[in-house]
Amino acid sequence: MLLDDELPGLTYLKMLCEQIPELEVVKAFNSPATLLQEFPQLEFDLCILDIEMPGMSGLEVANLLGGKPVIFTTAYKEYAAEAFDLNAVDYVRKPVQKERLQQAVQKILQRLPKPAKTPTRLQWNTDKGKAMIHFAQIRFIRTAEQDSRDKYVAMADGSSLILKNISFEKLRSLLPRGEFCQINKKELIALAIVSFFSHQEITSTLTDTSGKNLRFILSESFRNDFLQHVNIQ
Repeated sequence: MLLDDELPGLTYLKMLCEQIPELEVVKAFNSPATLLQEFPQLEFDLCILDIEMPGMSGLEVANLLGGKPVIFTTAYKEYAAEAFDLNAVDYVRKPVQKERLQQAVQKILQRLPKPAKTPTRLQWNTDKGKAMIHFAQIRFIRTAEQDSRDKYVAMADGSSLILKNISFEKLRSLLPRGEFCQINKKELIALAIVSFFSHQEITSTLTDTSGKNLRFILSESFRNDFLQHVNIQ
């Protein structure tokens, strides 16, 4: 979020921010009052703002932002001590240079929590040894015929394997919720294979050896969860 009462300075600052890949400008303001009025409804990680402004200084605005990180931009070096008293991330002198602004942004990135890495694969013991199975390759999983503790996994390339000693509860905790759904006591499918569905049956995009589409039973106890997954109200 940007704040500078001078429109040429605000336009220039916005242009610089748009050249820094780590930044996305949520909104730019040229009035402290307007910013404070809209700020509760905005989601942002950082505010870059001027200090010398009519009516309310940037120091006062920063004090009202609920502890959000700020970078001050100003032509006046005498405000530096006050700025850092407000726990400002950086204090950039005008005219702002892109390289100097990038340095300040790097300080912000070090403070922000690192996004959790989203897993893309499942690691488990199989009938072929320990395997790394990419989620995108899984088409459906069902209870193995030989041992109900094991699970048969059908893959996108037509191959299959057996996951050893794993429950559907455990599988649901490991697989991305928005991409997989259990549809009955013995089967769990990738939502990507769903072609049509009725109250009791799902027709998939997969075909058997005769070329017919594979169908799956949608049981009553799992129906509501499936409908929520496919966004049916």
